[in-house]
Amino acid sequence: MIRQVAIIFGCLAVGELIVHFTSVSLPSSIIGMLLLTLLLKIGWIKLAWVKGISDFLVGTLPFYFVPAGVAVILYFDLIASSLLAIVVAAFGSTIIVLIVTGWVHQHLRNINRSSRSKANIN
Repeated sequence: MIRQVAIIFGCLAVGELIVHFTSVSLPSSIIGMLLLTLLLKIGWIKLAWVKGISDFLVGTLPFYFVPAGVAVILYFDLIASSLLAIVVAAFGSTIIVLIVTGWVHQHLRNINRSSRSKANIN
């Protein structure tokens, strides 16, 4: 169990160092998770080494959202006064993301098709 926690916190610490020394505008926890994913993918860290702690963290994940839920209740009057703007922004951004994702997918698919046809010609 200590090794599992050390690996998780080690990746987080390296993420903190990367943010501190490079002034990257990403949260250090995200960088740490990406680092852990990379280390798992290339095989430097085995999944069994972190499986126990990761299963525990995923199992208790709903409890981590309780403070956010309480904050929503505390600021309900502020949210209610801006509800229309929040709904329009959420709906509009969802539509934009869907359109951009579809466009990028089609563009990449067309590039892939053209590179395959060029490879078949040669």
